[in-house]
Amino acid sequence: MIESTPPVTEAAASKTALDIHEILKILPHRYPLLLIDRVLELRRKERIIAIKNVTINEPFFNGHFPGLPIMPGVLIVEAIAQAGGALLLTEVEDRANKVMVFTGIERAKFRRPVSPGDQLRIEVEVKNWRVIPRMIAAKMQGVAYVAGKKVAEATVSCQLIDSSRGRGDGADGTGEGTTAE
Repeated sequence: MIESTPPVTEAAASKTALDIHEILKILPHRYPLLLIDRVLELRRKERIIAIKNVTINEPFFNGHFPGLPIMPGVLIVEAIAQAGGALLLTEVEDRANKVMVFTGIERAKFRRPVSPGDQLRIEVEVKNWRVIPRMIAAKMQGVAYVAGKKVAEATVSCQLIDSSRGRGDGADGTGEGTTAE
């Protein structure tokens, strides 16, 4: 089943907070990789503050680590990127035809472990925003907090590209057509 993302309306683009239902309309991610639950603040092309409620039911806790559950740092960086993606994608009218891809992670630091029961507060600020034909590129600085204490930070770079870019014409993804015989 292919899901279509509704176009951004002026009202949606000007909202300053988003609940999970609105986030699902913006981001293509789904469980278990949707890593933001709520947006508390959104200032277009400037900044976003999002929340991730960390529960023992997260699938990664089964193996990271048994008896000492700690949220993997790479998933905290992914949550930073998703918050930035929510900010970036609110600017795009035809986002159903776009995909956001990582182009870099810089200066990632992990300060404290994140455990079940923690609420991750993710603050992302746009450092650079560039629009060129058929692509938007951004660099964002993200910081994650638990109970007011910094737990992680990273600078993430991403591009919003046409979802058809880099894909072949064939249904099998190889660029070669397939025929039914």
